[in-house]
Formats: sequence, structure tokens, C-alpha cells
Amino acid sequence: MLKIPRTIRLDPSDTFVFERAAEPGEWAVSGAFVFWNQDPAALGEKQRVALRSGFLGIDSLGWSTLAIVTEATEADRQAMVERLASQLREKFGAPDPEAARVAAEEEVAFAASLCDHPAQTLLAVQRSVENGEIRERFRTLKPRQAATDGDRLHAHTRAFTFHEVEGDVEPAEQVDLLGMIRTDRMTTDRT
Repeated sequence: MLKIPRTIRLDPSDTFVFERAAEPGEWAVSGAFVFWNQDPAALGEKQRVALRSGFLGIDSLGWSTLAIVTEATEADRQAMVERLASQLREKFGAPDPEAARVAAEEEVAFAASLCDHPAQTLLAVQRSVENGEIRERFRTLKPRQAATDGDRLHAHTRAFTFHEVEGDVEPAEQVDLLGMIRTDRMTTDRT
């Protein structure tokens, strides 16, 4: 059985931090190609959030903060490749169907390579632009093991733990979610 990421929405935050949020359950790819040959400084705030931390849902071309490792069939993988190839042709200007299919195969293969974890493992991405190139770091969020010495009520006080990569320097990053909500409301109220 193959494993491929799907978008997941644990809370409604994706709907206001991204320009377009992916629907829960879409097949997902990294999506870094969306930002190829673009100046990050020229991106809008919500596009920068997608650049920093989004997985791309291939049906909606919307973004998801998290993806979940999901078992899939070969038919699912083929359908994913065909859908992504179609999107690459229609929305991103791939020169011909063969070039779009080759690019889609590569994106799907890379997405599948991220799923070398048990099914239902959550994936997160962090991107940065270094020397003009996009660098991606992927993290897994796994259920925390129950404490053997704790009572049953408090044995799972934290749902997930974050596992850092040794020697990886985290870029300084701050996102003002409340400020983004206020901006969206002000924009909505004026229209």
C-alpha cells in the first residue's frame, strides 16, 4: 500500500491565514513550485504565509498548514498525477501535456517520499528563501506516549510533541494572527 499526504484542517485558522484554504481531505503536494521565480518581498502577506508553511491541495490549489499521511492505492496515485498535470497545464502554463505529466509525477513522488511514517502521522512544512532558493524543512507531529506514572485523566495532557532536526537553525518568524483577522474584517466591512 502506498502512502500519500492529504490536507487536514484541525481548526478554522487555514481559512483566514491563507488566501485560499485547501478543503480537508484533498491529495497534497509540497507546492513550493508555486513560488518558483517569484520575489518573496513582492508577495502579499497571505501568500508569504503559504510560502512559509503551506501544503498545496491539488484540487482547489488551496493551502493547508498540515497534511496527514494516508494510505492510498496505485489508482489514487495515478488520479493524483493526472489531476496535478491538468492543473499545471491550465493554471501554471506547462508547455504541453507530457511536460505537465513529468512534473506532476515528480511532485507526487516527492510528496510520497514525505510519508515514510505510520498512517495518520501529521506533517508540517517550514520554508525559507536562502540565497535565492527555497529551502524546505519537514516535521512530523506524533501522538505523545502516555506517562506510565500519571493518572489516566492527565496521562495525555499534550496531544503532540514536536521533533526538531539537530543542527537546524530556525529562522526568526512571527505571525500576527489576530492582526490578520482584523485586516480581513476591515476589508470585508468596507465592501
